[in-house]
Amino acid sequence: MPMFVRDPCGIVCILLTYVAVLYADYVVIRWIILQTMQNSLWGPFHVVLFNTIVFLLAMAHLKAVCSDPGVVPLPQNRVDFSDIHSGSSSSLQREDWTVCTRCETYRPPRAHHCRICKRCIRRMDHHCPWINNCVGEQNQKYFIQFLVYVGALAAYAIILVVVSWVMECPECSNEMSVKQSRILHCVILVLESALFGMFVSAILVDQFQAIFSDETAVEQVQHQGPFRPHKPKLALLTEVCGRGHPLLWLLPCVGVNRHIDEPLLSHDV
Repeated sequence: MPMFVRDPCGIVCILLTYVAVLYADYVVIRWIILQTMQNSLWGPFHVVLFNTIVFLLAMAHLKAVCSDPGVVPLPQNRVDFSDIHSGSSSSLQREDWTVCTRCETYRPPRAHHCRICKRCIRRMDHHCPWINNCVGEQNQKYFIQFLVYVGALAAYAIILVVVSWVMECPECSNEMSVKQSRILHCVILVLESALFGMFVSAILVDQFQAIFSDETAVEQVQHQGPFRPHKPKLALLTEVCGRGHPLLWLLPCVGVNRHIDEPLLSHDV
């Protein structure tokens, strides 16, 4: 189920993300490749490779933004919680199900309420303004892909800037205005790439730690995990990225097939 959260902060962050990516693409093509590699076969190669990463980044980001993170459906009928207040143990079919008083429904294990999305999310890690969505059971793979591609793009841009200034460039323009513009854009690109690169690297490390420890960020704060400390790390990673070949884990076009065995509880008044 596609969804889009109308959060001003998230919308601004999305716009900033694409402005930064498009600016990096502009500087790499206009002020690096066309200035220093115009007569080399490396020019077209870097244009294709850099824009391929940009395309994959945009695809992963759009998937993370628009995908259902694992929203717990609301009940069709009003739920009766009177048996819970009376202390009856038969109110929940499973002991690990909890009650969300905001959604007024039962929620499955490891689901938490997001105050921004205003819904309960299965295996919610956190709400990320950069994707204007929660990172949950169904879209964590796309979020990790987005982080990987941003990091790869940032490293690639810095490498291209360094190589363009280290290598001799006889075909480069000697006009002072062109040199000054090139220096200015390259400095801005390096600062932008370093900032975003370190930022996403820290988040990526945090995501992998959460996966391998089987404890989301919300559960770490609430001291609820880890839930399966003895489960192999590869199995935990497979739950997030899918059961396909590991090379397919980097493709944002391949979804994660999850079979939810636990139906939502329904208690009619």
